[in-house]
Amino acid sequence: MADFTNDSLASAPVTDALHRPLRSLRLSVTDRCNLRCRYCMPADGMVWLDRQDILHYGEMATMVDAFLEVGVTKVRLTGGEPLVRQDLPRLVEMLAQRKAIQDLALTTNGLRLAEHAEALHGAGLHRLTISLDTLCADRFEKFTRRPGLDRVLVGLDVADQVGFVGTKLDTVAIRGFNDDEFSDMVAFARERNLEVRFIEYMDVGGAQEWSARQVVSREEILASLGKSFGPAEPLSKSDWAPADRWRLPDGTVFGIIASTTAPFCATCDRARLTANGTLLRCLYASMGTDLRTPLRQGIEHQGLVALIRKVWGVREDRGAELRLAQSVRGPLISDQELRRSPQLGMSARGG
Repeated sequence: MADFTNDSLASAPVTDALHRPLRSLRLSVTDRCNLRCRYCMPADGMVWLDRQDILHYGEMATMVDAFLEVGVTKVRLTGGEPLVRQDLPRLVEMLAQRKAIQDLALTTNGLRLAEHAEALHGAGLHRLTISLDTLCADRFEKFTRRPGLDRVLVGLDVADQVGFVGTKLDTVAIRGFNDDEFSDMVAFARERNLEVRFIEYMDVGGAQEWSARQVVSREEILASLGKSFGPAEPLSKSDWAPADRWRLPDGTVFGIIASTTAPFCATCDRARLTANGTLLRCLYASMGTDLRTPLRQGIEHQGLVALIRKVWGVREDRGAELRLAQSVRGPLISDQELRRSPQLGMSARGG
């Protein structure tokens, strides 16, 4: 193994080849999920990661420490569905002790939120994001291939009751599925003191049914909401977050992530660490860097820091921009390819 232990710049923030810093880490704790959403995975036949390859919580905390040393200040726990991982509050408690983490968040589909919200809050989790694409129970079941909208709504109530604030709803906007619910989603979020973020439908791994005609653009979302609430006012951005935020005449704030029609690659500051310890520099990346093997072979902390620094330092990834430039654009990964290589799917890489 190469010796990465003599990096004199180990404590300095790292930037990539396009001068983008590494500030945000999306940490997938499992590739398993209790839904089968159509933009994420096929209905059946998935090949899951080997359990012995999945990082245990101590390994995840060790890796997070290395990412913190090169400049990461935001950590988001993802999956799959993170709440199917046993005893997740224990990992939250471990990470909450890291003072360098300014924002410790969790993205969940909400099915198991009611039973875990109090423990997560008590463990020190800062914020929640709930993936919720429809408020109609029949649509929910058709799209996720599972029932459960009522459980998600109860989970939102419990999260509020135990003290979570600043909770966001992530809603993927898909023509012909939920494009008639945008106003309802904004009103729902306003009533519950949540902030909804509409996300353009992306042609990422797992979205085998994706087509350009199903993408509802930022301009269309704004026009739809304008008919119901009046014109929205853009808010200035103070960080590298992907969402553009808007304020309606009544003061309601919402966000739009235009990752398909107006990619934010130029300001992307996030890395992804899969549940089996693969570092991905881009959501569209077909390959990554194995961090699990050197960790289990005994690499020292500064060696791991140097390895992450080396990988990020040569990063030139602009996956969404390159996809946008293609004249003919279909699904990124075929159903057959995803079944052969599950690490290419969204459930393995933390969305």
